[in-house]
Amino acid sequence: VDLPTFPPFALFDPALGMTTVVPWMDPTRPAKANPDLLIQSIERFGVTNVFGSPALLRVLGGHAKRQGRILANVRRVISAGAAVPLDAAQDMRAALPPGGKVFSGYGATECLPVSCVELGELDETVIAQTRAGHGICVGKPIAPNRVAVMPVRDLPEDRLPEDELLPTGVAGEFVVHGPTTTDAYWQRDAQTRLAKCTDGEGRVWHRMGDAGYLDEHGRLWYCGRKSQRLELGGRTLFPDQVEAYFNTHPEVFRTALVAAAGKAVLCVETAERPARQRRERIRTDLLQMARSHGQFDVIDAVLFHRAFPVDIRHNSKIGREKLASWAEGQLS
Repeated sequence: VDLPTFPPFALFDPALGMTTVVPWMDPTRPAKANPDLLIQSIERFGVTNVFGSPALLRVLGGHAKRQGRILANVRRVISAGAAVPLDAAQDMRAALPPGGKVFSGYGATECLPVSCVELGELDETVIAQTRAGHGICVGKPIAPNRVAVMPVRDLPEDRLPEDELLPTGVAGEFVVHGPTTTDAYWQRDAQTRLAKCTDGEGRVWHRMGDAGYLDEHGRLWYCGRKSQRLELGGRTLFPDQVEAYFNTHPEVFRTALVAAAGKAVLCVETAERPARQRRERIRTDLLQMARSHGQFDVIDAVLFHRAFPVDIRHNSKIGREKLASWAEGQLS
């Protein structure tokens, strides 16, 4: 029995022989969903499977934690649309009965799914690496997908640069070949040339537009969108790597790394509305964190934003381009 909080995913249910429970919520605003109504539907109809974006998991898991609720029938929660924050994943797992699992899938419309991870499998070492700025583990490729990492470039590549593919631990752009990899965009030749390349055997590989690397266990580590990277002081910074580090501050809800006025700027959305003096204390803390991190010390500006712009589908992808424009105005 499925509660799909992203409507298109309800289309999977008839094919899988699952019952669909339509949630009482605005599907374009999962971050504003009423958790009491979601739990009411889950309990009334015996929901065993929930799909939700990271924003939805934060709402549902956080509410269950505050209320001390256990979703007794739910065996599986699946999330996609963006990387799941560690605290949201932990709250959601705590709301499930013994044996309940939370899965995070990675992929794109053009190639889905690429990999998957059960968040309970992430040990303390992996969690510590994410918090230290090493990226977000999104699991091993799902067979028969093949994943490689190529150097980050913004130009079209007709052929997969097989002699330049990057080794374990080196970040670049993910490229994927698999049974769901699309061949082209309909009537968008320029976009097709940018996103598709072929190998020596004529197979089409999709350039994900995401930066990351493969570790020694064959797991994918997501670092951020290639288009949102910052290149400053001879370093390349990928946003999701950087932000996971600063998000560990106890008074920070989330952060966003952008470039503005020639600077690396950390935009901050706080958990509460701190007074000016407290806000300056948080700014000092974050700048000190930047200075103490060998790779992130190029960040020299912190700006506070009331509520980050997010995507309409999942309310989870931060609109960093809009934030960059706003930051430019703040610093000019």
